[in-house]
Amino acid sequence: MEFPILSDIVVIFALSTVVNLVFTKLKIPTVVGYLLTGILAGPHLLALVHGEHEIEVLAEIGVVLLLFTIGLEFSLKHLLKIRKIVFLGGLLQVLVTAGIFYVISQFYDLSWQTSLFIGFLVALSSSALVLKILQERSELSSNYGRTILGVLIFQDLLLVPLLLFANLLGKNEVHIVHELLLLGLKAVFIILLVYVGNKWLLPKLLHIIAMTKNQELFMMSIFLICLAIALITSQLGMSLAFGAFLAGLMISESQYSHNAFSNLIPFKDTFTSFFFVSIGMLLDLRFVLDNYQLVIFIVVLVMGIKTVVAGGAGFMLGHTLRGTVLVGLALSQVGEFSFILAKIGLNNAIIDDYFYQLFLAVAVITMSFTPFLMNVSRPLANALLKLPLPDFLINGLFPLKEIEIPDINNHLVIIGTDTSALKLSLMAKLNNLHHVSVIFDPILAKEKMDKGDLVVYGDAVNEPILKKAHVDTAEIVLISVGRLIPSMAIIEKVRGLNKKAYIIARSKYIQNMEQLYMLGADQVLPEKLEIAIDLFNRILVKKLYPQKEVNRILTHIRNLNLGEFSERDIVNQPSIFDELMHMNISAIKIEVDSPVDGKSLSDIQLRSKTGVTLLAIKRGTAIIEHPAPDTILRYNDIVYVLGDPEQTNWAFELFDKELCE
Repeated sequence: MEFPILSDIVVIFALSTVVNLVFTKLKIPTVVGYLLTGILAGPHLLALVHGEHEIEVLAEIGVVLLLFTIGLEFSLKHLLKIRKIVFLGGLLQVLVTAGIFYVISQFYDLSWQTSLFIGFLVALSSSALVLKILQERSELSSNYGRTILGVLIFQDLLLVPLLLFANLLGKNEVHIVHELLLLGLKAVFIILLVYVGNKWLLPKLLHIIAMTKNQELFMMSIFLICLAIALITSQLGMSLAFGAFLAGLMISESQYSHNAFSNLIPFKDTFTSFFFVSIGMLLDLRFVLDNYQLVIFIVVLVMGIKTVVAGGAGFMLGHTLRGTVLVGLALSQVGEFSFILAKIGLNNAIIDDYFYQLFLAVAVITMSFTPFLMNVSRPLANALLKLPLPDFLINGLFPLKEIEIPDINNHLVIIGTDTSALKLSLMAKLNNLHHVSVIFDPILAKEKMDKGDLVVYGDAVNEPILKKAHVDTAEIVLISVGRLIPSMAIIEKVRGLNKKAYIIARSKYIQNMEQLYMLGADQVLPEKLEIAIDLFNRILVKKLYPQKEVNRILTHIRNLNLGEFSERDIVNQPSIFDELMHMNISAIKIEVDSPVDGKSLSDIQLRSKTGVTLLAIKRGTAIIEHPAPDTILRYNDIVYVLGDPEQTNWAFELFDKELCE
């Protein structure tokens, strides 16, 4: 029995492994490696893959899983928050782009039908490519990430009307009123399906399944929900990918969404690779070589115009110059749904084979350039900010009203917009810990300002922003940015302003810790390691390990992973208590009006009166081990003593006012 699809998969995996191994060494994005794999293995070059249709099916599954995980990560509440971006920003970007390319096409004596079709063909961008990159960077929830997602969602919603429009341009018989009415009914049905599923149906269903404690059953149910809803939307004429995104939104509010997300990542990454391979297989290198001047001109024209239009849409929505550049470059390519439209256009004679091949070449090349453009977008924006540009262009059309931060000392400064930074700010507020947040996201900044929080809006890489947050007088500065280069720049600026501040920084990887420490960080938390340690801590606690043994184990794990940097770690470091495993240790708190409050250890003669041995004093978060005789006891101190039960009772009596009387 022969399995041709299996041999094709082996070829793709083998080529992808070799290409991406080389590309990883050269620090070239893996997406480009998958596209190159498709070009090499495709019918136009080495012709190593024969089951093109089967590969396209696997590619479609990859896009479905990608959009499903994005829906899980985003949530319906977030989608409702960006509804203005979806409809206003998306409509502006699509109509202006289509209009410009319609006018350009008219200069080449094309029919109005072909010109209009080309306009909409070029207007669409790649959801699969751009959202994958944003997800890998953890930037989906950033200000510019939300705008990009909103525009891409609008483009996906527009696919159905564009398919109908393509049939009209092809002069096929279409009852326009009937089709529009049917489209409206489908939209109402989908909205109701998402609302009911998100509110009642799926949370209860997943709870019932989760209570079985069968992980296999849980994953099967997740796949079922994803594929079933994708299939329903496909039957309604929409894309499978958009249906999968809706399925993710419906589950996103459930307490089980994180479990589903983490388990789907390996499947999503594997199948998504087939999508980029299948795109690469479409490119005919002979056509590109025969028409290289035209192809280069059209690629530059398309990416240039789309960058300006998409960036302009972002600017109209209130983005700063930096956000405008990031949005524009991220949406500068031609998207995967354009391939569907182009095929319909070819079949309906709206475009001929020459324009179809030109479109394929331009689309694949623009997608290949996108990862590089997104990598250079921030440095490019920083370079543009150095030019003498007008304030409205730098700060956007709707700059946030700045709040005056009062002169404060010994406070906490929290820098970052990720979940960790936002939750830390909330914890500090609930515990009345004076703090200032530095946030480079106008939407989040405005939300926190409306709640009365002290917020400085801006990029913490810039020294004036740090000065507004009074970093120079801060006691602790927490940097939760994630990306290495900005973190390094912020640490350097903070240390330049404040030599005494205790700087805590978050790092994604252990290998980045040395650079952050060298620039002046006092504590660096490697994110991946800390998550693993936290999970293992919970396992040990559940298995009833003594706390001091837990501390020993976790400290050993940190020492193995952090090496020379383990000495700087202040979490779960062994103290004197860990050395006294077989002793009876008691803690005595000094209450209000205690007779020992304000007295030194030599004054109270603890050992001679009670027989206990004083081990340590806890004052706030600090531990005073082996305290000196002249150490003064204070209200709220916790005194740790070693002794038998009778000796300990005498010590309690000595510290208690009522018992003394």
